[in-house]
Amino acid sequence: MTGLRFVAAFVVFGFHLGAAGIADQGVLGTVTNLIFSQGATGVSFFFILSGFVLTWSARSSDTRQRFWRRRYAKIYPNHVVTWAAAFLMAIAAGKSVSAAEAVPNLLLLQAWASDERVYYSMNVVSWSLACEAFFYLLFPWLYRALTGIAGRMLWPAVAATFAAIWAVPAAVQLLPAEQHYWTIWVFPVARLPEFVAGMLLARIVRDGRFPSIGIWPPVVLVVVTYICCRWLPEDIRIVAATAIPFAILIAAVGAADAAGRPTPWRARWLVWLGEVSFAFYLVHYLALRFVGWLVGKDNPVPVEAVLAVATLGLAIVASWLLYRLVERPAMRLLGGAPRLRAAPSSALGMPSGSRWLYPRHQRDHPERQEHHPA
Repeated sequence: MTGLRFVAAFVVFGFHLGAAGIADQGVLGTVTNLIFSQGATGVSFFFILSGFVLTWSARSSDTRQRFWRRRYAKIYPNHVVTWAAAFLMAIAAGKSVSAAEAVPNLLLLQAWASDERVYYSMNVVSWSLACEAFFYLLFPWLYRALTGIAGRMLWPAVAATFAAIWAVPAAVQLLPAEQHYWTIWVFPVARLPEFVAGMLLARIVRDGRFPSIGIWPPVVLVVVTYICCRWLPEDIRIVAATAIPFAILIAAVGAADAAGRPTPWRARWLVWLGEVSFAFYLVHYLALRFVGWLVGKDNPVPVEAVLAVATLGLAIVASWLLYRLVERPAMRLLGGAPRLRAAPSSALGMPSGSRWLYPRHQRDHPERQEHHPA
């Protein structure tokens, strides 16, 4: 599961590689467009994965405050550093930055504004963190509701979330055309069903209700959908078309991990990349902007190929530094140490029966419940 995170982050990088004009000339541009034109959908993968992992690693002894503190420690220090880097880069490039753009971004409120100058302000990709912050705020109550769902109703609940994902592009047809993109892609409420789908699938996998389909059928489904959906209308293409295949893949890989079955994403180097993938996601667009600022656009194809590889290397190095110097220390200092003794599960607003969330060996030995950064 960890290694798969970088695959999603990499396709987002590839999408921005072309959008930033680093690899958009000749054959290289054609190949980049063919492979990565749908790369932005990797964000949907992260929303679903976030719900899955947070539910899988939830603790019966947790409280709302400790949960929110860990989430703050995980995302906000990295966000502040990359926000400051984006601010300095804008100043160096001679661009003005208004408080109306910078402050909502800093507070992770920018996704609630329908003005592109606000939600894509500063470090462009940070709009998705505003959605995640909304999900984290709701998670304790969503989790409590989740534990109250009878096992036989889990799959109907997943079907309802899938229907909600597809209902969004249908509902926006009632809005002015200029509101469609923001409502479908950026608006946190519209992205919530993806997060909830991940939560529900985590319990389905934990309860042994996910079918034994292996990982390759979902992989094929994702690849085929990813390639073919480029020909669909934009309102469907940007979220709905790929969200369900992504959800099935995440559940299948989660089931394989839980059963200890090998997957291609368990290679040590890919797991390492997965560990720094959140930092990579935050720094990659800044790296693209920096390289574009240094060398400009419309370079010869061989130069663009070299720049693409160099930018990827720069982004990986920068993400490793952000991970080592900011993310990990912040998790240690602000995230809090794991509790060794179990507290009543009602502390997070969860019914006492929620201890199903842990494997048997962790139920018997609460001290083995690991602090999962999710």
